[in-house]
Amino acid sequence: MGGSRTQVNKPHKTRFASKASRHAHKTSVSDKSRIAKPDAHRAAVKGARAARIQRNKAIRDQKRAALLNEKRASSGSASPPRVVVLFGLSSDANTNLVAKDLLTLSLEEDREPNGTTIASSFYKLRMTVLEAPYGDLLSCMELAKVADMIAFVVSANSLCDKASSSLIDDFGKQCLSVFRSIGLPSTAVLIRDLPPDIKSKQELKKMSISCLSSELPEDCRFYAADTKEDLHKFMWLFKEQHLSSPHWRSQRPYVMSQEVCMEPGDGIPGMCTLLLSGYVRAHSLSVNQLVHVSGLGDFQLSKIDILKDPSPLNVRKDSASMDSEDNGIQIIGTLIPDPMAHEPLIIENIPDPLAGEQTWPTESEMAEADASNKQKKLIRKKLPKGTSDYQAAWILDDSDNEDSGSSEEEGDGMVLDEHKDRLVEEGADYSDTDEIPQLLENFEEETEADTEMADDENLTKEQIEAEIRRIKDANAEDQEFPDEVDTPIDTPARKRFAKYRGLKSFRTSSWDPKESLPPEYARIFAFDNFSRTQKHAFVKVQQLDRGTTNDCAQVGSFVRLHVKHVPVEAASTACHLSKRLPVVACGLLQHESKMSVLHFSVKKNDSYDAPIKSKEVFTFHVGFRQFTARPLFSSDNINCDKHKMERFLHAGRFSVASIYGPICYPPLPLIVLKNMEGAPPAVAAVGSLKSVDPDRIILKKIILTGYPQRVSKSKAIVRYMFHHPEDVRWFKPVDVWTKHGRHGRVKEPVGTHGAMKCVFNSAIQQHDTVCMSLYKRAYPKWPEQHFPS
Repeated sequence: MGGSRTQVNKPHKTRFASKASRHAHKTSVSDKSRIAKPDAHRAAVKGARAARIQRNKAIRDQKRAALLNEKRASSGSASPPRVVVLFGLSSDANTNLVAKDLLTLSLEEDREPNGTTIASSFYKLRMTVLEAPYGDLLSCMELAKVADMIAFVVSANSLCDKASSSLIDDFGKQCLSVFRSIGLPSTAVLIRDLPPDIKSKQELKKMSISCLSSELPEDCRFYAADTKEDLHKFMWLFKEQHLSSPHWRSQRPYVMSQEVCMEPGDGIPGMCTLLLSGYVRAHSLSVNQLVHVSGLGDFQLSKIDILKDPSPLNVRKDSASMDSEDNGIQIIGTLIPDPMAHEPLIIENIPDPLAGEQTWPTESEMAEADASNKQKKLIRKKLPKGTSDYQAAWILDDSDNEDSGSSEEEGDGMVLDEHKDRLVEEGADYSDTDEIPQLLENFEEETEADTEMADDENLTKEQIEAEIRRIKDANAEDQEFPDEVDTPIDTPARKRFAKYRGLKSFRTSSWDPKESLPPEYARIFAFDNFSRTQKHAFVKVQQLDRGTTNDCAQVGSFVRLHVKHVPVEAASTACHLSKRLPVVACGLLQHESKMSVLHFSVKKNDSYDAPIKSKEVFTFHVGFRQFTARPLFSSDNINCDKHKMERFLHAGRFSVASIYGPICYPPLPLIVLKNMEGAPPAVAAVGSLKSVDPDRIILKKIILTGYPQRVSKSKAIVRYMFHHPEDVRWFKPVDVWTKHGRHGRVKEPVGTHGAMKCVFNSAIQQHDTVCMSLYKRAYPKWPEQHFPS
């Protein structure tokens, strides 16, 4: 039969080739050497494999050497003491006893602890033990920022108590939430009050682990802490443990104070020099850097004294000859800032009033302008009277709309006499508005009956307000449209909403980020490429770590910082605070003292019930820094360069908080505190730094509403959106829409009370609500003070 389904068998092959075919394919010895792969290629392949193996081995050796050096440095005298913060998860936990037991471990060698720091040659470890005060959220948060390990202390008696039956109370849960937002370092749990019976002790320990394991990280370790043997075990394991720290803290040098005092006579009335002693941590600190003192602000350094280590592991090895002696303190060296390399303390930009002065254009600029004008004349648009070239970009070219010529004759359009500015509709993306010009052509002219109907009620202001209120109550859907505003009766809408404009499309319409900026923008700084600036700032930190300059104190050295030009009142506050908490001086990277517009990704805290309104005063804790700010909340649109302002921070989702604040380089955690009168500050929101960008466009949206008075299919006479015919002509270019999904345009005013004729893309119902969307750019509020007092 045949066809495509016919079976085709494999052709038969002979078992042996003929002698003629073998000779036909036979090659000579010379040809074999020419055809075969050259030895150079084989050597190249073999050499590439050997190079790859050698390179991988070198990478492994580098990682192994870096880990070994880190381990040696963490246990040697060159590294600063490890900071252990004892935090009680409930009021039953006694951290004071645990701190005393840990500090007295070195007394066996007849060596007294240096304050809260112990140096044990037996453990080959130096450690600073700090207690977090229970009930003081702000102090616990500051201690968590500098902790190398947080040791949570719990009491096993809480499991036996029927009243509590929990190891964590409400304050402990709140602090744990804040610690997680800041970034938890290495953690451990010290369990106290365990019974001496081995069986009961193991049972209670297992119960504690099962109760706390869901609240703490997976690598958290649990230790009994009742006897010295238990604490010895903790110390040995703590010495060998590789500690992890938050990434944001490892990017900047900082000094945790062990002693704080003030030195008068700074040369400026009301100012003094703050002396802060401690170990340099994370990175090398340059004397030319600016420093931020927690709670005080940004300052310059007058000098850095490198002192003899007060807590050495081996006294004989660390004893050095004394270069100079100041009040019994051995000064090994002094670093003086270089006037040419000293970073200036610049917070705000100084506005130049002549920056916008007009100069005479050059010949090339004149020629470029003429060419641009000729090109623009080729594309003609029918625009309302008084529209500029930039404003014309907001209007789509409707060549079929014959009403644009009539409106030009009538002098309609959103044009202010004093500004000659053009407001154009924003709205949303409408796919059905192409039918509207044809409907406008068929719209009958205004009749006397329409005018009489719009003006037959000579109502007073109070009667009009009562009528609008009655209609709003009858059409109550404000929950879906929270941006609705009422047009004032006694003020023209063209003046009340003069700063607002319309958008043809919120997503695609252009908005110039440099247009009509507020005066505060003359005081801030902006970058052409912020990511590149951030990269250069981190490269400088790495250069300081390599020790290529002689103006920096290396990591692990004990130094005394001379912070100059500190207000006397702030310095006395720091001295008083240092008696119970360490004061932290953080080295600032390049440009981090200057003001700009910062954007944070924030989320409302679950335990905070009060509403969070935009532009309220809050305290922002960003890394080691804290300052007051008045944030402006907005949505985060990924596929759009414009973002809608939010009047409140809504619970359960992330928003963007924009503020005027000092420049910071991400990543950095954020804790937003709200100061309460007569109560400790409450955690209002948490988040992280998103970007630094003054050109981020935040738009405030309002919706003007009107109500159909007379409906005829797709045409309607709408009232109460405006109260003056001039307002209708002003906002005529702006598209309108209804809550039932109709889209349309304003044709003309009717009567003398602000009624207007509108045409829509389909039939409109009598009980529908006509809306008009307007936008203006919003900015955050300038803070009254940069740093809290």
